[in-house]
Amino acid sequence: MERFEYAVHLAPAEEGGFVVTCRDLPELITQGDDQDHALSEAADALDEVFALYMSEGLAFPPATPARRREHWVSPPPETVAKAALHVAMRSASVSQVQLARRLGVDEKEVRRLLDPHHASKLPRIAEAVQMLGRRLVIGLEELPVPGGR
Repeated sequence: MERFEYAVHLAPAEEGGFVVTCRDLPELITQGDDQDHALSEAADALDEVFALYMSEGLAFPPATPARRREHWVSPPPETVAKAALHVAMRSASVSQVQLARRLGVDEKEVRRLLDPHHASKLPRIAEAVQMLGRRLVIGLEELPVPGGR
């Protein structure tokens, strides 16, 4: 099962706060005033990196295991669903036009389903994923205890 989360490193910034980077996604760089803010900004930055990869038709690099003092970060849930559709399309070698035909919709609708900046209904994304022989799965995990990461 694909997991759409990546380990990020928080480094103290000279001016205070933290600079956030990701070994697996060099495009991701952001910062925050404190650890919680930096991790929140990292999730937002990850959303933008995912949008870039999807708009360019690129494969997401595999996430390497977190190292000591790294933190797992995921983009917003809707972006994760859209990323799952992107991955399913790539693995099935199906274009946006081909998926639109299978769904019986205009190709613009498929483009919107893949656009993290466009609101899409989760059942529609799940339907598109299923047309590609996959199943969209939603999970639940405990949050780490603040300060005990």
